[in-house]
Amino acid sequence: MTFRSLALSNMKGNWRSYSAFFLSCVFSVLIFYMYSSFIFHPDVVNGHIEQAAKVRRGMMFCLYIIGIFSFLFVLYSNSAFLKTRKQEFGLLSLFGMTKAQLRKLVIYESIALALLSIGVGIGLGMLFSKLFFMALSVFLKVSDPIPFAVPLKSLGITGIGFFVLFVAIAVLTSLRIGKVELVELFKAGRKPKGELLFSPWLVGLALVSLGSGYTMALLLDSYNFFYMAILILVTVTIGTYFLFTQFSVLLIRFLQKRHSVFYNRTNMVVLSQLGYKLKDNARILFMVSIMSAVILTASGTFYLMQVSAKKQIFQYYPYSIAVLEKGLQSHAVIDPDKMKATLRSEGFPVTDEKIVSVASVEAVKLTRSNGHNIDYSPGTMMISVSDYNRLAAAQGKKKLHLKPDTVAMPGSFNPPIERFQGTVNGKAFDYKVASVLSDSVMNQTDMNWMTVIMDDGNYKQMLAGVPENDQLVWYGYEVKDWENAGPALKKLDVSKDLVGQMDRHRADSFANMKETSSLTLFIGLFISLLFFIASGSLIYFKMFTELQEDQAQFNALKRIGMTKQEIRKITVTQIGIIFYLPCLIGTIHALFAMKALDGLMASSVWLYSLVIIGIFVVMQTIYFLLASMSYTKGLNRGTASA
Repeated sequence: MTFRSLALSNMKGNWRSYSAFFLSCVFSVLIFYMYSSFIFHPDVVNGHIEQAAKVRRGMMFCLYIIGIFSFLFVLYSNSAFLKTRKQEFGLLSLFGMTKAQLRKLVIYESIALALLSIGVGIGLGMLFSKLFFMALSVFLKVSDPIPFAVPLKSLGITGIGFFVLFVAIAVLTSLRIGKVELVELFKAGRKPKGELLFSPWLVGLALVSLGSGYTMALLLDSYNFFYMAILILVTVTIGTYFLFTQFSVLLIRFLQKRHSVFYNRTNMVVLSQLGYKLKDNARILFMVSIMSAVILTASGTFYLMQVSAKKQIFQYYPYSIAVLEKGLQSHAVIDPDKMKATLRSEGFPVTDEKIVSVASVEAVKLTRSNGHNIDYSPGTMMISVSDYNRLAAAQGKKKLHLKPDTVAMPGSFNPPIERFQGTVNGKAFDYKVASVLSDSVMNQTDMNWMTVIMDDGNYKQMLAGVPENDQLVWYGYEVKDWENAGPALKKLDVSKDLVGQMDRHRADSFANMKETSSLTLFIGLFISLLFFIASGSLIYFKMFTELQEDQAQFNALKRIGMTKQEIRKITVTQIGIIFYLPCLIGTIHALFAMKALDGLMASSVWLYSLVIIGIFVVMQTIYFLLASMSYTKGLNRGTASA
């Protein structure tokens, strides 16, 4: 019998042991191929799909992340898989197999699994890539669906890349196995038993770290964000690590001393085994908790960025259309009736109209508190506080109250502006700056880059000396379904020399933002789904490394009268705690992070966060059900003869 035939027969005879590792490899190949098939799609590379070409770089970055993630995932899965086989390797060594032959066997098995995983993964990737392209077409708003294609470059990178990855991991693990002594191989499945110990100081450090991290998260704002965010990350990470390694032991010890709990039905067995399981799995549970919190927080951040971007659009473009005309009834830029008729015919009728008289300031001088004045050259307009309040009320913004001979200015100046000076129609003025506004109620055009608000009485006196033909009028229009009105707005006929006096950019800005943010959310959800599946797999593999030892323990329990139903109850309870504990801790971390983001960005993300957390819980539940059924079957096979 050759080593190749021995490796293949070993895989066939123990396929149940190989299946979990095989499926994890197939999943990694599948995800990587689908992403790379989009990036190297002929229509994307050639620029035929304009929207896809815009986001190709972002998708490329995600492909790198998936590649790194796949390497770590497969490395850990392979390590966990080989740990379950160390007794098998010890037996082969006892029969006379040398370390070199043992390494050779592992490499042959890895190559066979690699070829099979790559073939099945790419095949499934081709099968699901059409659905992936359809989903991307929706998010990118491509008029024609992205056609199915099998890019040769994607095949080559996926096939060769993962083959090299699997062989490299096989070589590394085989070298590590070759260094292990025979006695260690036979003892690999055993955990050292003894009293569960913990340090009161480290338990205290865990509680203090988590408490201080949560407190800082609640106090986080834009002023202390940069230094406090790092402190939060460090303290929560330290607290989570000692929560699993130290506080979990304290909690188990506490429950064991509560006789009403410890001696209730099967709780004695559950708690006795659970203490060691939590201690042995502390590192993986810690990593899953932290990564869960990071992924959940990042998903919420992406959503908040989309919400904030939409708010910012309304900040710059309060109205769908804004026109600034010279002359009270000139309509030189565009005729309002003609504009309304055109939009109505396109299915976007005007739903609101605001008209505000504006005074043009010819020369502006801003006096700062430190004496360093500014000569402001861009177009500056002045409106009355009554007109400002009318626009603010329509937009749900706060009204403004001004005293005579005072003005309010938009923007932020450091040092602050104390006086606002200039001329209107050759007449000079000098007013005190009473307040600075953060909200704008008018769209900017070439003639009003800055709009200053002044008292009604002062405004009437100023405008009285300006002829009607030189007075300016600002028109703000809101249209129905403005989010989709971009093409219709472009059809409005405006003279080239006056096009700067009309603003209609809100719809296009929103469309560009929606395209980018939607794809970002799609990629974020996809990466989150990848992590949720991987985190469940990591716990699943780690748990199955203890299967043989649990079989021996439950064999002993069956001999003293424990039933299969009781064994199943114990097993399901322990698996549920192992699966849901990091999910719970990660969710708590993420909720505090969401609360901090709410205060930081003045937006609510709770609904979206609960959806993402719900997806995470569903994924963990699916894994929990599969793991509990599979693990129970494995225990029953091992205890059938008892």
